[in-house]
Amino acid sequence: MNPERTRIYLVDDHPLVREWLITLLRQEPDFDVAGDAGEAAKAIEAMAAHPPEIAIVDLSLKASSGLDLIKDMAERLPGTRIIVFSMHEEVFYAERALRAGARGFVAKSDPTIRIIEAIRAVRRGELYASAPLLAQLTERMMGRSQLPPGDSTEALSDRELEVFRRLGDGETTRQIASELHVSIKTIQAYCTRIKGKLRIATGAELVHEAVRWSERRKPR
Repeated sequence: MNPERTRIYLVDDHPLVREWLITLLRQEPDFDVAGDAGEAAKAIEAMAAHPPEIAIVDLSLKASSGLDLIKDMAERLPGTRIIVFSMHEEVFYAERALRAGARGFVAKSDPTIRIIEAIRAVRRGELYASAPLLAQLTERMMGRSQLPPGDSTEALSDRELEVFRRLGDGETTRQIASELHVSIKTIQAYCTRIKGKLRIATGAELVHEAVRWSERRKPR
């Protein structure tokens, strides 16, 4: 008999990534790709109608925050287990994702087999992350890890970090407001709080620091 097939939904704003994942997952006899979307609103609507067992979610969605989507899914779709598949490898991104409700974290730079392993582990009810990442998370839980010198972004809330990341990617406050579906004044208020937490005096300095931060985290 064929094993029971696990229904998996994909959320990533890069069509090529979704196509690659669909091709990869369809090679596994116990996986069934239930659907895919490039934006959070479409994804949550589709999954609410037919909840999948597993959702694979990118953190960097153009028209929303991946962390916000995870939190929304954790509340509205408690039976769907979430795996983050992201270009971000920093330990605090993984920690934020797991705290938001994800059950697994795989970096896009990891070997292909990792996403298959993650799905099967999460399906069994386990948490999944690479061994080095689990070691870092353990160190943080035990209070033995330190932030990189000069990096105080961990003081930012999830939404503040999202705004900061988008500034680093070259988006204006108007663009960020439009994509996150809030007012420009709300984004300006976030920027003010970010400047305070990062001890930055001006808007120009904020953008400069955001760009530098973003450049340091791009895949090499």
